Amino acid sequence: MKRITIPLAVACIGCGPLLEPTHAEDAKNLYGNDIYWNATPNDVNNLLKSMKDQVDANFQMDARPMSKISTDPEQNPVLFRSGHYNFSYSPEARQKLREYLLNGGMIIFNTGLGSLPFYNSVVRELKEIIPEQPLQRLTSDHPIFHSYYDVDRVEYTPAVKQTGYVGNEPWFEGVEINCRVVALVSRWGMAVGWQGEVQDDWAAYKPDSAFRLGVNILNYASSMRAWAKNAAQAMQFKDNLKSYSDTVSLAQVVYDGVWKTRHKGLSVMLQTFNDRTGIPVKFGLKELRLTDPGIFNTPVLYMSGHEHFELSTEEKTSLKEYLENGGLLFAESCCGRKGFDASFRQVISSLFPGKKLDRIPVSSPLFKEPNDISSIGVTAGLMQETGQAQAEPTLLGLEMAGHYGVIYSPFGLAGGWEMSQSPYARGVNDVGALQLGQNILMYSLTN
Repeated sequence: MKRITIPLAVACIGCGPLLEPTHAEDAKNLYGNDIYWNATPNDVNNLLKSMKDQVDANFQMDARPMSKISTDPEQNPVLFRSGHYNFSYSPEARQKLREYLLNGGMIIFNTGLGSLPFYNSVVRELKEIIPEQPLQRLTSDHPIFHSYYDVDRVEYTPAVKQTGYVGNEPWFEGVEINCRVVALVSRWGMAVGWQGEVQDDWAAYKPDSAFRLGVNILNYASSMRAWAKNAAQAMQFKDNLKSYSDTVSLAQVVYDGVWKTRHKGLSVMLQTFNDRTGIPVKFGLKELRLTDPGIFNTPVLYMSGHEHFELSTEEKTSLKEYLENGGLLFAESCCGRKGFDASFRQVISSLFPGKKLDRIPVSSPLFKEPNDISSIGVTAGLMQETGQAQAEPTLLGLEMAGHYGVIYSPFGLAGGWEMSQSPYARGVNDVGALQLGQNILMYSLTN
């Protein structure tokens, strides 16, 4: 287990005492007719008190109407919203929440007793607030489930099974931006577990599971809040980088899911390659679906993600044709996440039965130009797993007609390109990530 060291203030928009009459308009904007937003008034307070007693974490909580919520996360680092019925935000509230989340804040939605109307409202509202990034279920290796306790299995009340869900994995969904969950949705009720005993006919987590999940969420939020501030500072220079015409294009693959895990890293890596090599070829960047004929005019495709994904039959057919005609697919599992890793390996296996991704030997020319790479540094998360701060570079390849048609990193690179790997990333450090990216691009030009 890990120790929580960074205190946060949890602002509950819908916690604590009922809103005063002067806040009636705020209540209407926030909750509509959901008058039971305060059905468990001691939930967050109980969680925070238990955390102080059991894990020595000192968090604070207060209740605020939307008019008192600041778009500056320093004023309210975590927001908590609970409910049972349909609700909708006003356009002004949506804009405020969008600014808050993009500035580094995090909002937690608790589905009271597993309420489907409330859950559906959250899904609908998040599409309005952050339309660029879809809500997706977080797989059990997500750091939220391991930030303090290992909680990849939980205990549910019998009512959860009666809904048709028979698993024992926690069901969280999240909107992620730059490897950080900005909005978290619990499909089943947590708050009743924080408050105390739960009834069998409530679709909820049992108290021990609810407590452990609560601790993990707030520990994750505190760690990611500190990191987000540093990450923003690390990328301030990005606006001054030069823009090149796309003499040669690299296309990032667009697919159904979170295909853009980092928003600046790939551009940074391309421009450092252009600066590092001094060769006349300059890489530009496009974003294309695999069914777009434009991929066949693009020598390199780049693909990334965190979670499980699927490609359509048409997308697979087009990708196979692209690879068989000499194209190069460069892929990475962002943050070293296992969901994307499993899906990517399955896609390659389905395209080329009988072939597999093999580790590329360090003696390969791939590791020689423009950087001679024999070892690389790794992130703290990967070092904790392997016990080594330095390791041989790990890239997997699929050979096709004498060259690698697929080059894949099972460990995260893009965070290193942005010089801000997530504190939970299983990845390569900044220098190593840039060197590997540059070498892969050089390989694409010379092979």
